[in-house]
Order: sequence, then structure tokens, then C-alpha cells
Amino acid sequence: MLLVLLAATGISILELVREQTGTAGFFVGLGLALLPVAPLMAAFRWLGRAAPAPWPQLLFCFGWGACTAALIAILANNVATEWIAAAAADPSDADHLGSVAIAPVVEESAKAAALVLVFVFRRRHFTGPADGFVVAGFTATGFAFTENILYLGNAYGEDLAEDAGLLDSVTAATFFVRIVLSPFAHPLFTVLTGLGFGAAALSARRSRRLGLPLLGLALAMCMHALWNGSSQLGEHGFYTVYACVMVPVFGLLVWLAVRIRRGRLQAVAGELALYAAAGWLGPAEVPALASMPARSLARSLARRSGGRAAGRAVARYEADAAALALLRNRARRGGPGREPDFAGRERELLHRLWLRRATAGPALARAAVLEELLPPWFDPLDPLSPAVAAARAGVPLPRRAHANPEADLRRSGPWSSATPAGPPSIRPCALPGGDGGR
Repeated sequence: MLLVLLAATGISILELVREQTGTAGFFVGLGLALLPVAPLMAAFRWLGRAAPAPWPQLLFCFGWGACTAALIAILANNVATEWIAAAAADPSDADHLGSVAIAPVVEESAKAAALVLVFVFRRRHFTGPADGFVVAGFTATGFAFTENILYLGNAYGEDLAEDAGLLDSVTAATFFVRIVLSPFAHPLFTVLTGLGFGAAALSARRSRRLGLPLLGLALAMCMHALWNGSSQLGEHGFYTVYACVMVPVFGLLVWLAVRIRRGRLQAVAGELALYAAAGWLGPAEVPALASMPARSLARSLARRSGGRAAGRAVARYEADAAALALLRNRARRGGPGREPDFAGRERELLHRLWLRRATAGPALARAAVLEELLPPWFDPLDPLSPAVAAARAGVPLPRRAHANPEADLRRSGPWSSATPAGPPSIRPCALPGGDGGR
């Protein structure tokens, strides 16, 4: 149903933009608007690489922003502006009032709808601020892409009508402001909404799960209104708002993104050490899974030795391991109420890891060695320190190597302080970097 909606709104928005810009203006705007898309998507993908969201979900968010949200915004803004022009004493103020009071509310609400859909129907992949960052970023990048086509296409049409030169053209000025100076504007606004949803994902209180997204949306609307109204704040109003508000907020969000990414990788390292202690992973895999360069190297090593299929297996192993670590981290901090289906989800992820471990384990262990991630005191024959071994409480143990490991997963949550009763006496054989038989 959603794919049909995206297809229908995509066709409609393309035709609507082409009618407003003309065919020539549409293609010029399309070519110029494409330039910032790849860097923005790469930046948001980089943030989410610690526990990557599925590409279909990210492409849906981009499509929603580019098609559905853009169509809603254009139609609603036009209707509201016409209504204001008819009702106001001075119709010349309709465009200004619409851009400051109407457009921020309509556009940010339309973009936020994608976050609501992911938050409600793909809750498993919306687990914190990092996911809010990524989902909001892809949605806003799609919206900005379509809006840039419209602005750049209309500017090109004006230049054709006036036969303007390149340097003094409206197209060049629009390109400088929207593509060079502020390609991050729409993502910056919508990321505030995404952070609200991300904070709500970590909250157990119903009031916060409802209030935090609304607070983030309100902040996004205010920032958007300030940006749209900056040109009315005097001759240098635009540059003042850009330098004093947009750039500092952008810098703050970049710092926050880096901090969130680092925190996620630290959580991956800490939680996976428990599973390595229980025998699900080789101890050398843990530092590799907590290092993005090592993960990339492991995929490359697997592709060289086993082809693309091996590289994809390692990529899926890395994603599942990170998802498992963050699942346990959230459940351990929030208790059973935070992750009521923890045992089932843990079982599913451990089973998937087990199926790909023969391919991914050696590649990750080798990557850890090549990246010099193993400490000098690391002993592959005795990888478990007393502290790590003691922290195994609550982690299920795999069965014998020839048995189905899924059958022996304990339903003990990470908040339990008791070691599961009756652990198997034999751990999996041929563990990378271990002795395989304790």
C-alpha cells in the first residue's frame, strides 16, 4: 500500500514540478539538485553504520520525503497562501506570511509522518537517537531534493526569459544559496524531530513517548520559520541567522552525531564481550566488530577469498552482531519492560550469527590482527579474563557443535543476576582464537 502511495505521489510531483518549471527548467533543476544528495546520504549512512538500518527502509524514507511529503507541502502551501491572500488586507504579504507561518508547519509535519511510520511499524529498527538521526536525515534529503528542483528550475526559467548571463543569473544565486551554502538546512530541521523520536524510543513513560516527538517537531518548525523569515530581518538578516544560528546548531548536531556513533561502538564492544565469554563469538572478533575500519577490512578479506557471497555474509554477520549488542544494552538498562520480547529477538539474532560464523569469524579475527586491535596481553588460548567470565550471567550458552544451538538458548534476560541453570558442559568446537572445548 505504501509503495503504491509513493509511486502515485512520485508521478504526481514530477508532473507538477515539470509544469511549474517547464521541461528545460525541470531537467536543469534535476541535474543541479542531485549534487548534494549523495554526500548527504553518505553522511547519514556513516552515522548509522554501527548498527545499519535496512536499505529498503532508508530508501522508503527518501522516497517519502521526495514524493509524498513534497506533494503535500506544495499543495497545502499553495492553498494556504491563496486563502491568506484573499483574506488579508494586503495580499502582497501573503507569500511572506505563508513562508514563515504556514510552510514550516506543513513541511515539517509532512516529513515527520515518515518518522511516525517507521517508529510505529518498524519499531525494531528505531531504537534510539542514532536511528532518529538517520531516518530524519534521509527523509529531509529527499524533500530538499524535490524542493531544489523546483527552485532551480524556476530560476532557470527566469534567466531564459531575461537572457541573463551565467555569473549574474538567478540560477547561479539560487545554486549558491541552496546547494553550496545550505544543503543541510532541511536535514537540520528534521533531525530535531528525529532526535525527539529517538529519545522517545529510550523512554518507558507514555507521556515522554508522546511529548518528546512533539517537542522535537516544535523545535524543527521554529528553526524552519526562523530560516524562512531571515531574509525579512534587514539587509544582512539572512547572513546573520546563517552565521549565528544555523552554523552553530549544525556544528552541535555534528558533534552529537559523532558522540552517539562512538557510544554505540563502545556499547557493541562491551555487550559482545559477554557473548564471546559464553562462546558465541571468538574473542578476537569483538574488537573488530567495534571498529568500523576493521569491519570494512573483514568484508574485503571475505570477498577476496570467497567472492561477493562471502562479503555479504560478513556484512550481515556484522549487522546482526551490532543489533544483538544494542538490544542487550537497551534491555539491561531498561529492564524487562523496555524489551519484553528480548528472549525471542536474542534467539533469532544468535541463530543468524551461528549460521554465518564459519565465514565471518576468521575474516573478523584476521582484520583485528591486521588493524592491530588486539592488546599486547591478549592470549588466544585463555581469552576470558575473570571479570569477563563473571559477567557471563544471563547470557545463553550454545550447545555442542553438532547440535542445533537454537534449542539451548535460555530465556534469561540481561537484567538477571543469576547464571542460567544447567549450562552445557561442552562449548562449540573450533572457535576462532579459542581452545573450543572448555
